[in-house]
Amino acid sequence: MRKALRWLLALTVLIGTLSTAGAATAAQPEATGTAASADTDIKDRLLAIPGMSLIEEKPYTGYRFFVLNYTQPVDHRHPSAGTFQQRITVLHKDTSRPTVFYTGGYSVSTTPSRREPTQIVDGNQISMEYRFFTPSRPEPADWTKLDIWQAASDQHRIFKALKPIYGQKWLSTGGSKGGMTATYYERFHPRDMDGVVAYVAPNDVVNNEDSAYDRFFGHVGTKECRDKLNAVQREALVRRAPLEKKYAAYAADNGYTFTTTGSLDKAYEAVVLDYVWGFWQYSLLSDCDTIPADAAHATDDAIWDSVDTISGFSAYTDQGLADYTPYYYQAATQLGAPTIHFPHIEKKYIRYGYQPPRNFVPRSIPTKFQPWVMRDVDTWVRHHADHMLYVYGQNDPWGAERFRFGAGAHDAYVFTAPGSNHGARVAGLVDDEKALATARILEWAGVASATVQANPSAARPLAKYDAKLDRHDVEREPALRP
Repeated sequence: MRKALRWLLALTVLIGTLSTAGAATAAQPEATGTAASADTDIKDRLLAIPGMSLIEEKPYTGYRFFVLNYTQPVDHRHPSAGTFQQRITVLHKDTSRPTVFYTGGYSVSTTPSRREPTQIVDGNQISMEYRFFTPSRPEPADWTKLDIWQAASDQHRIFKALKPIYGQKWLSTGGSKGGMTATYYERFHPRDMDGVVAYVAPNDVVNNEDSAYDRFFGHVGTKECRDKLNAVQREALVRRAPLEKKYAAYAADNGYTFTTTGSLDKAYEAVVLDYVWGFWQYSLLSDCDTIPADAAHATDDAIWDSVDTISGFSAYTDQGLADYTPYYYQAATQLGAPTIHFPHIEKKYIRYGYQPPRNFVPRSIPTKFQPWVMRDVDTWVRHHADHMLYVYGQNDPWGAERFRFGAGAHDAYVFTAPGSNHGARVAGLVDDEKALATARILEWAGVASATVQANPSAARPLAKYDAKLDRHDVEREPALRP
């Protein structure tokens, strides 16, 4: 999952703001009367939690938004062995509303935002920064304590700390690596959440068997679009010498270095080989019009600009990799990573092929892959999933290997949004599936009206769309990063 970078204690009864299940509730931004005093006091209640401290509060109409640090054990198996500060944010609406627990699997944004399930249920939102993403990194960093169980244990402790304040139903959600994170949390702590909504979550069960991706790239979109993309990718390798000169000048101008990858040449090929994947991950079929139509006769600048726009030539520099070391470490130890082939490019032009994630982790950090970890998660999801919903994009490469349900799964769904990319959402599903998904989310959150319970096609998000709060670009991690 590499580049295209460039995406508390006792529950107080609120007199006068009681809500009816299925009806949106407006938060009271001003302190008036008994109900508002509880809302005003929410900061004190949060900060009364042992280990919780305030970084800042940011205003947003109808909400309280807090950026906080929470003290976590470096090793949940040995809590006395040291701690670190983990950033979380709280988008507070009302303690009488359900709560959505969100993680993107990377760093946390400190700008108020609302994920789709939060809008659907008109609820509160807790967002967590994934351990080892700065600044939520232990010092010194013991990388052996970065695994999916430790991260799920982080979420479990946060939930246990906040549940006495936010006492209504909880849902977990996340997109891409965040969708994977929500899944792993459910696998290890299945009694915490009342439902899971995971978006575009890859599921690399067998790390060295990736033929599903090759089949995907042979059929995605249209032949015309595939041919244009393949031609530009090939041409960028045919013109390796002049374009690498341009790359060297670009790196020198920006102070970029290549110690982790080992050479500019390896970094260049990695960027170019991400090109087709990056397009389908972040673009739509209609964007094919922006791809050079005749790659063989395009200028060097046209080839460079197209690759840079989609893959980004800074991605595999030391500076571009630094913030994503925790991801690459996890891919090299537990998550796995795809390997795809390039039948449209002659072998003489490819020197390294898709490089393994180990190549993007500094050599000072040891890695050893654990092939049983993803098999365990996949088996659990297939046979024990309950109140889980996955949304994938039809044209998103990451959906080629996805979560599926088998015998034993209950009230669990996998939906595909037609024509969508890595930004697939419930809102992009066909009408009947969109209504069903929305109805199940409302039901799991405990806010489905009697009308919706009787007729799921009547389900609609409870909160109105907010252009600032709900506007999200595609989860913008580098391609070949989920």
